[in-house]
Amino acid sequence: MALAATGIHFTRLSRHFPLPSLFPRFPPIHRNPRNLTCRRKPCRLGNCSFTVAATSANCMNDNFGADNERYDVIVVGGGHAGCEAALASARLGAKTLLLTLNIDRIAWQPCNPAVGGPAKSQLVHEVDALGGEIGKVADRCYLQKRVLNISRGPAVRALRAQTDKREYASQMKIIVESCPNLSIREAMVIDILLGKNDNVEGVRTFFGMDFYALSVILTTGTFMSGKIWVGRTSMPAGRAGESASHGLTENLQRLGFETDRLKTGTPARVDCRTVDFSGLEPQHGDEEVTFKDLRKLEKLKIMKSGRKVEKVESLEVSWFSFDPDFHIEREQMCCYLTRTTKSTHQLIRENLHETPTYGGWVEAKGPRYCPSIEDKIVRFQDKESHQIFLEPEGRNVPELYVQGFSTGLPEKLQLPLLRTLPGLENCSMLRPAYAVEYDFLPAHQCSRSLMTKKIEGLFFSGQINGTTGYEEAAAQGLISGINAARYSDGKSLIVLERESSYIGTLIDDLVTKDLREPYRMLTSRSEHRLLLRFDNADSRLTPLGREIGLIDDRRWKMYQDKQARISQEKKRLRTVRISGGDLAADVTRLSGQPVKNSSTLESILKKPHVQYKVLDKHGFGNELLCKIEKECVEIDIKYEGFIMRQQSQLQQMVHQQHRPLSEDLDYYGMTTLSLEAREKLSK
Repeated sequence: MALAATGIHFTRLSRHFPLPSLFPRFPPIHRNPRNLTCRRKPCRLGNCSFTVAATSANCMNDNFGADNERYDVIVVGGGHAGCEAALASARLGAKTLLLTLNIDRIAWQPCNPAVGGPAKSQLVHEVDALGGEIGKVADRCYLQKRVLNISRGPAVRALRAQTDKREYASQMKIIVESCPNLSIREAMVIDILLGKNDNVEGVRTFFGMDFYALSVILTTGTFMSGKIWVGRTSMPAGRAGESASHGLTENLQRLGFETDRLKTGTPARVDCRTVDFSGLEPQHGDEEVTFKDLRKLEKLKIMKSGRKVEKVESLEVSWFSFDPDFHIEREQMCCYLTRTTKSTHQLIRENLHETPTYGGWVEAKGPRYCPSIEDKIVRFQDKESHQIFLEPEGRNVPELYVQGFSTGLPEKLQLPLLRTLPGLENCSMLRPAYAVEYDFLPAHQCSRSLMTKKIEGLFFSGQINGTTGYEEAAAQGLISGINAARYSDGKSLIVLERESSYIGTLIDDLVTKDLREPYRMLTSRSEHRLLLRFDNADSRLTPLGREIGLIDDRRWKMYQDKQARISQEKKRLRTVRISGGDLAADVTRLSGQPVKNSSTLESILKKPHVQYKVLDKHGFGNELLCKIEKECVEIDIKYEGFIMRQQSQLQQMVHQQHRPLSEDLDYYGMTTLSLEAREKLSK
């Protein structure tokens, strides 16, 4: 039998480019004994162009032995990519199997227990807008939340949450275990099983068990041939206390895949009871909410005066999820800031030869934007000190994460090094820092659906593609889970264009660039970041999530109601006018610009330094709107000109970006291109 897999390439998926329907109504794809021939044809959807590409895929024979197990989708790895992939697949109706080395470490946060940050927060919002889980769990398990870059423009603002790592993993494990259509099993996968036409057919485990499926997703994290280093001492492991996965790399190499090595690391953990916080700089969460304040919240909400409504606003914190059912107010914990000293730098310089990288026995590249402390000392020799953050790992554990202090130094040097930091002079170390190197497969071997080019039905997601970070992994996992389920059902595959989302930008960078160091998402990587803000992720992607089948009726109605309120509020602000009064005087003081008689509230909101809360203060706001809705209204109005200009630039570009190039182009013959460009384009 044959399965047809088609790919839809969306060029614009936002409220700025309204679509009558996100999917064309294709006739059903029928399975037949013959392979379907490859075809490409342009299609149109409203004013948007995209391409449909169909290729053949063969499914398995039906006469397996009784001991063999068959599924629609198999997900290998239970990290952040694996959880999102398995949940998305199962929720779309695919019979899904999640294979993981340790069920008790599902969705573990082995490094910094935090979610979000610049660009990463946009990824989390987008995953949530499509129906994913990482944002919901982070909203339920946070220890502290802060909005970063609040003084800068909305394109680079980002939410970051310190999470309780054990609670986070426990919550995600419960979600995965209770999901219909999803089975979990402990196993080490060592082999990919192929059919007669080189399509994926299943996997084989270390103990010889075969599991069969039309789609397989590999989300192996740092476990493929993983090795951790502490100074000159190493041991096979995917992370501390957990064994590495062996055999899969060699199997993938035999199948023709290119592999390489990357490196990352994690700092030591110290006992908070042995730290002197008195001289350290506290880093509080935004708009701290105490339980005493929360008890007053309901009373304040029913009082309708403008001042009381403003006070309730000040108690609101920011959230990753667009679903308010997961917005759980919690008491926030404090983080602390310390700095390296001259003694810190001296100790590191004297012992660089003891680290895996500078000692020369590990050549794998580490993350550029999350360097070890020895990298910082070597690369930034002009700096007298570096910021180090002390962050709690949970509400009920004494462990502090020493952010910015990962190292490959021997364990015997790590405690003396920690004690050179102010506040940690008498600290106890609970866990040593270590570096970990692991195998990955350069992602240019995948298409933008995250299905591999060599083997149909095989998908890669997460650190196996060379990324770093829970958020990047979750985003890839969601897309691969959606596409694996759709492939197994003979449906079209989803491809997000880079201008539609940060997820699209992330995947486009991975599959079109030959990346040889851990990839981290940055706002600077998106050319269209003013259109791809955190506040409008739902308006850009929730309609797609609904079409796919991950957004249920309740969530869809909430989305429609929210969009209606925003639209009505913008209409109200365009029609309501003021002349003089306290509001005009306040706006003049804030903006330095006079307010003309009969000015609309919209024109007032466009003035510099005037926020929506000014309207609230003077009784001209809309108390029916929540904080995020007011932010959406304010940003859309204040940045309307910039948004329209970027839309125009985008429309001009999309007419060219999908122009097909001949498959037999000789890039090596194009001497005007750099050698590096010719090599990468030829791949």
